[in-house]
Amino acid sequence: MRSETLNRKNSSLLGNILEQLKETDFVMLTITLVLAFYGLVMVFSASYYFSISESGNPFYYLIRDGIWVVLGIILMCLGALIDYRKYNNRKIILAFLLLCLLLLVLVLTPAGSEANDATRWIKLGPITIMPGEIAKMGMIFFVAWFYSENTKRARMPLQGLLPVVAVMGVFALLIIKQPNLSTAITLCGIVVVMMLVAGMRWLYVILLGGLGVLGVLGLILGSGGYWLERFTTFTHPFDYEATSGYQIVQGLQALGSGGLFGVGLGKSVTKSLYLPYPHNDFILAIIGEETGYLGILFLLVLYCIFIWRGVKIALNCQDEFGLLLASGTVLMVAIQVVLNLAVVTSSMPATGVNLPFVSYGGNALMIFMFMSGVVLNISRHIPREKKVILERKEERHESNNDWRRNGRTHIPGNSHS
Repeated sequence: MRSETLNRKNSSLLGNILEQLKETDFVMLTITLVLAFYGLVMVFSASYYFSISESGNPFYYLIRDGIWVVLGIILMCLGALIDYRKYNNRKIILAFLLLCLLLLVLVLTPAGSEANDATRWIKLGPITIMPGEIAKMGMIFFVAWFYSENTKRARMPLQGLLPVVAVMGVFALLIIKQPNLSTAITLCGIVVVMMLVAGMRWLYVILLGGLGVLGVLGLILGSGGYWLERFTTFTHPFDYEATSGYQIVQGLQALGSGGLFGVGLGKSVTKSLYLPYPHNDFILAIIGEETGYLGILFLLVLYCIFIWRGVKIALNCQDEFGLLLASGTVLMVAIQVVLNLAVVTSSMPATGVNLPFVSYGGNALMIFMFMSGVVLNISRHIPREKKVILERKEERHESNNDWRRNGRTHIPGNSHS
């Protein structure tokens, strides 16, 4: 009897979850899941030989990435089920922001784990935390709350600009200290565009963006080391093929080898220990080699649909907090896609920017999945009347198209046998 009761409760709970997920934006939900599973397939393909070399098990990275995909789906469902308006709370936002700051400081202490001359991780047994990734999410929630609490702040230079810039600056400097310039650039890009969406004057945004660009250039040119080497390499990578340009050259050769249709899934030569860490930031090169330019185009179309639905949800949202939260999530995905594409094609200096939902990495994947769930939850709260109006407009448009195809003009109420 107990087992039957438990089964009924479980089935009822599952049915309730599925019922609530049906109320979300179906297209965005589908695209998110497609991207996650597409990434799982490509991580397995890209990491096959590297996995054998590192662990002796060709399925090592597939299993780990599969676990993160499952956890990501759970987090996406949680994000979709929890009312996003509950996050719009001063205590919750400031506590989360403080946690992000604490993690960013902690990673620079002996608690931080070093790899490839960078200290970006905190290891807690089998769990690895990347404070830089969590900080991006923290800033999205903070900016959304800050400008929604008082919508006039966006038009106030001192009260609206300085607090956000101060928090962004502290976070960015701590992330650069790791060093992780790419995450700092992404974080600042998200915040600046969110300020524009909130209503900040173009002049202030342009000045802020210009100062940021000058700051990055000054940092690169003044460093005289690793970053300067990366900056000079991307313009003529083949001149540095044996040193700093090696990864870029291998990536470009992989893209060129794929041609229009690719060499076939699993048949990449570059991933055979030529391209370092092929399942990470340069996974797009392997995708291009195995599936060709058409495969990359297909992936970019998926991202465009994701961004389109996210923008649509943001525009239809009835409150400022939801608008900015959805906008920040879309920006996080869009900026990283553009930066990753630019790096792999050597259109900008090589930086560690992962490809959203696709590159190997549990922290980034789970954050993307959770934030996608939050956007799905926002879509659930679009007023029912507005949804009905939109559906009726679409039906009317389809009906008119059908009549035009038949060479008739649609006259409401007029029918012919």
